[in-house]
Order: sequence, then structure tokens, then C-alpha cells
Amino acid sequence: MILLGFFSGCYSPSKIESVLQPLIVTDTVFGDTDDPAIWINYANLDSSLVLGTDKHKSKGGVYVFNLKGKIDTNRSRLQLKRVNNVDIAYGFNFNKTKIDIAVATERDEQSIRVFALPSMEIIDGGGIKVFEDDSLDLPMGIALYKRERDGNIFAIVGRKDGPLSGYLYQYMLYDSANTVKAKLVRKFGVYSGKKEIESIAVDHQLGYVYYSDEQVGIRKYHADPDSADVQLAIFGENEFKEDNEGISIYTTTDKEGYILVSDQSANRFNVYARQGSATNPHEHQLIKRISFSTNNSDGSDVTSVELPGFKGGLFVAMSDNKTFQFYSWQQILERLSAK
Repeated sequence: MILLGFFSGCYSPSKIESVLQPLIVTDTVFGDTDDPAIWINYANLDSSLVLGTDKHKSKGGVYVFNLKGKIDTNRSRLQLKRVNNVDIAYGFNFNKTKIDIAVATERDEQSIRVFALPSMEIIDGGGIKVFEDDSLDLPMGIALYKRERDGNIFAIVGRKDGPLSGYLYQYMLYDSANTVKAKLVRKFGVYSGKKEIESIAVDHQLGYVYYSDEQVGIRKYHADPDSADVQLAIFGENEFKEDNEGISIYTTTDKEGYILVSDQSANRFNVYARQGSATNPHEHQLIKRISFSTNNSDGSDVTSVELPGFKGGLFVAMSDNKTFQFYSWQQILERLSAK
């Protein structure tokens, strides 16, 4: 697949395009949608799921939706306290087997929560405390990174506020007597101090982690906890109306693809070249801005696996009307192709 606009340099505005409409709008949640994650059932794609958080202070949690956007009440885990973000990893070593897991931040409990997929069984013993050595301990963003050389899975956690360096904490997840525990292995990442860092995304194939330093730009580091605390790039500066938010990574090859970042208050997503420029893999130029029907979108997720009804893959974004909206990648590709 050709990366349209990649070789032509920076994006320049053209005619105003219509707002992209979703194929599916989910059932509404109780309180306040925030962040989705897509779980792919490789054995039966029809049974793949979309998880979405509701950050209500006492009656929120993690909702489970089927590909039609209907809530699975049996598997949704509610009555949690201000659940912000959620991410998914495959092949976690647990109880002498490999399982898929979802991990979410429960802000008001200063914890992360771990669920087995697809059952959504809680396997964290009641929650794993994070930021225990810091009074600025309200977790918000989370992304999971699976290290290829040993299969270890790490949770990278952001928060409501924190220091100007070492803002992100990285934890190795492990099984201890059939309960998931976490060990702090790294503190990294600079912070502008302007607002907060919530949205985090990992490029597993290339080994990078991206996070939104809101109202500043998107910062890029190596995801491996053994790496040095060195910023590889910051991009998107002065390219957002206000907050740069949810980050999603769509792969076309092992090294190429797109990075989509929510321009929250403008109700659109900025699209960047995943592989950088022709001369610098860390120079991520703006390819295009696409207007979406979502309103004030905080979080998103995307997969290039073609799921039933979603040609080219599935893109999911939250909207502030208590829903998540599902689009096919083909819809987005048509906008990228338009001149």
C-alpha cells in the first residue's frame, strides 16, 4: 500500500471535506466514555471485541462491545472508580499457559486493573497500586508493550500530573500464584508541565512508544525498559487547535503505516507517516487532517486486521455523547487518497 502524501512533504490544506460518518455507533455507557481497545479473536474474527472505558467516578468501568456495537453485559466490568484508559496484549504467561489480557487504569484507586480475555475475569487480586513513591499518583493513560526477545509484557502508565522528567512509569507484569503483579522497571519521559499526559501508544514492531504531551506535541521514545531515557522526536507542534490526544498506529507493512492523533476540540484526526521521512525515521510529517463525526475524542484504537464489515481494518474512537464510533479503514483511506 502506498503512503499517500508521504513523498510530497508536509500537508497543505485543500478543499473542505465532509465529516466522516461511522458505520457503527455503540450502545451508550452509563457515564463518560474515554478510551477504546480492540481485541482480535484470531480463531474467529466475528467474535472479536471492542473494550471501552467509562470514567464515571463510581459506576464506570470497562464495557465490552461486539462488532455491532452492542454491550455484552455478562463480560463488562463495572462499578469501578474512574477508569480512564485501557490497552490489550496477547500471549501473557499466566497459570502455566498463555492468555490475552486487558489492562486499565482505575484513577481514584491509584491502581491498574488486569482482565483475562475474552472472559474478562479479573486476575489482579483487587488492583495493582502504581506511583507508590510519588504523591502525584492518579493514573490515567496506559499502553502495553510486549518485548520480542523474551515475551515479557510491560505496562507504561501516565498520570494526571507529575515531574518534568521521569513522568511515565513502566512496570513489568508477571504471574505470582495465579495473580498478576507488577514490578517497576523504569521511569522516563519529559513533560512540559502545561496540562497532562494521558494518551500513550506502542508500536510493537518498531519498538517505539508515543505519548501526547497535551497542548505541546507527540513525544517518541524507545519502548524497551532497558533503553536510555532519550527523546527520539517530538512532532505535531502547532498543528492542533488545542489538545493533542488519542494516538493510534495503523500498519501497512512491518515498517510503514500511519499514526493518527486526535485534534480533540477540532473534532478531527491528524495523520502522520509512521516511518518518518525519507531521510529521518523520527521526522513525522503531517499528511492530512480528517474531520470525524466524533465530538471531543479523547481516545482511539485501530487495527489493520480486516474484521467482518470493516474493509481494510477497524478504527474506533470515543465521542463525548457516551458512545464509541466504528469506522472501516477503507473510509479513512479514501480521505487520504482524496486530493
